[in-house]
Amino acid sequence: MIFNVYLSFLTTLVLLLQVAATSRSDLIRVLGPQGVNLYKLEARAARQKIAKDPGLLVQETGTSSPTSSEFRPQWFKQPLDHFSTSNKHTFHQRYWVNTRHYKPSKNAPVIVLDGGETSGEERLPFLDTGIVEILARATGGVGVVLEHRYYGQSIPVSNLSTDSLRWLNNAQSAADSANFMRNFKIDGIDEDLRAPHTPWIYYGGSYAGARAAHMRVLYPDLVYGAISSSGVTHAALQNWQYMEVIRTAADAKCSSSLVNSIREIDTILAHSPNFIKRQLKGLFGLENLQNDDDFASMIESPLEAWQAKCWDPLVGSDRFDEFCDALSKPFGRFSSEVNERPFGHEDRMVRLQGGLAVDFSIVRYGRWVKEHYVSKCPDEFGIEACFGTHNDEKYQTIGLDEDWRLWLFQVCTEWGYFTTAPPDQKHPRIVSNLLSLAYETKICKQAFLPGEHFRIPNLPNITIVNELGDFDIAADRLAIIDGEVDPWRPVTPHSDDAEHREDTILRPFKLIPRGVHHYDEYGLRNLLQEPPEIRKIHGEMITFVTEWLKGWEEYKKNSTNTKVEGL
Repeated sequence: MIFNVYLSFLTTLVLLLQVAATSRSDLIRVLGPQGVNLYKLEARAARQKIAKDPGLLVQETGTSSPTSSEFRPQWFKQPLDHFSTSNKHTFHQRYWVNTRHYKPSKNAPVIVLDGGETSGEERLPFLDTGIVEILARATGGVGVVLEHRYYGQSIPVSNLSTDSLRWLNNAQSAADSANFMRNFKIDGIDEDLRAPHTPWIYYGGSYAGARAAHMRVLYPDLVYGAISSSGVTHAALQNWQYMEVIRTAADAKCSSSLVNSIREIDTILAHSPNFIKRQLKGLFGLENLQNDDDFASMIESPLEAWQAKCWDPLVGSDRFDEFCDALSKPFGRFSSEVNERPFGHEDRMVRLQGGLAVDFSIVRYGRWVKEHYVSKCPDEFGIEACFGTHNDEKYQTIGLDEDWRLWLFQVCTEWGYFTTAPPDQKHPRIVSNLLSLAYETKICKQAFLPGEHFRIPNLPNITIVNELGDFDIAADRLAIIDGEVDPWRPVTPHSDDAEHREDTILRPFKLIPRGVHHYDEYGLRNLLQEPPEIRKIHGEMITFVTEWLKGWEEYKKNSTNTKVEGL
């Protein structure tokens, strides 16, 4: 009874949070402290919206959609701590099952998709038309989406304090998946679908992509095959290459405009008196923002839209391209011909009161940030309250609605990926050189005060991730799939810093041309309607998975013999 009441409370709470969430399908890209600020503002706006019209709760979360009605949530009991015999606490992990195509056979697989760092409900499209449905249909298998501990409704604690979050780590979450695989059952299906009795193919994208690769390494007896899509298997303290991919892959004119704008902005911030800097910030609606590093972080915000690109227009966003177009859009006395003149040309300059003169693209840049980001700040708050990051208290609330703390905790303890400026200040850049490691990491100490049982390290212990394989992670029946222009590619096995590999059936190694973030995860019900490069990768995935499954019986027999010989 108590669990049912608590579950009902969590359901309502998490639905509110899902409405508040951004349009991105995962949260791995939160742009530092300002990303948290914006996330908190959007969550507040969503809660107020629902308070005014409670009917929006159902409408906006899509709880009445065909997908959510077909795939009902189910629950699996997990220990809170897999590695302690004294800790008896448990929680219920949520999952969903697709049995549309299941055909009992000796090698019919279970295709499990790791929910990663977001609510599992956001992964249901992959169970319905995406990669899980595609592979289950091709193999006669069962599809599963498994929600990650602490995310969505798989919440094991009553608050998100530092102590409460200490079980949110790689080892515990991997053990969750292993325990689930060993004990998986479906009502109405008599066959033994548990691992290792049935072949399990573990799929993940982004952070979950790294987890898929890790599961193949950590639990090779349970995970017969794995597909790591945009798997970030190389943890790094500084991830300046993220922005470098965007700089080199974006439209050349847009990229040049950004590089020149940031160089000019940095010069003004470094060498101008306060009244001039205030004028500059005023172009962005941020004249009352006290600290220059907060301003530098705030104007980075439009760049996050690159990761939201997707080949499926119903899922992806054109916001980055709209931002680029806005930088060169004529206004006032400026004609389209002026845009063809070099940055800083006298015909392109806008002169402000006080003597500041800037290229018109900086003015356009400012208008975009003001309209799309600064406008989220309620008038009664004030700019410093909304976008300042030097007030520790604003990051220290620990209620379950502060779900931005989850991925940030993982970043601060094990994963890193702080987006800084390039270490070489002469290197072309599209973010300010004020974005230092010290600035990007200070929120870790602000948000996660030392607890009675746990304190976060001074810097994340990225060795915990990298010792599992890093760039070189490899195994038979482990597929590596990445996007050519994915900003996360530099921390995947397709990084320019990684060794080249051959692409084989046993160890697929594939790069999607012009692909962005886990491009293969999305799919259409009719594969023939997909773009050629997506249709190609899906065909290749079907081929190597079905080839893997042909060897299941021999593998199972050999595994059994090996165990007998070792007794």
